[in-house]
Amino acid sequence: MLRTDQMWYKIGGVVMALAEQLKISPERALGLFYESKTCDDLHNPDTLLYTFSDAYIADEVIAELQGM
Repeated sequence: MLRTDQMWYKIGGVVMALAEQLKISPERALGLFYESKTCDDLHNPDTLLYTFSDAYIADEVIAELQGM
């Protein structure tokens, strides 16, 4: 599992990737991320989601938003 500071960096990277892909502000992307199940999964060490790239995790949020 990531340390707290590492998790903050991970979340920051995911949020920036999400903002870029959706062409929205980082603030809006942060809100979308924190409202997602993907955020819960990222914080769950059993999923190992934190080992995936920021872009992959952002894609997971987008898929979730699209209902996939």
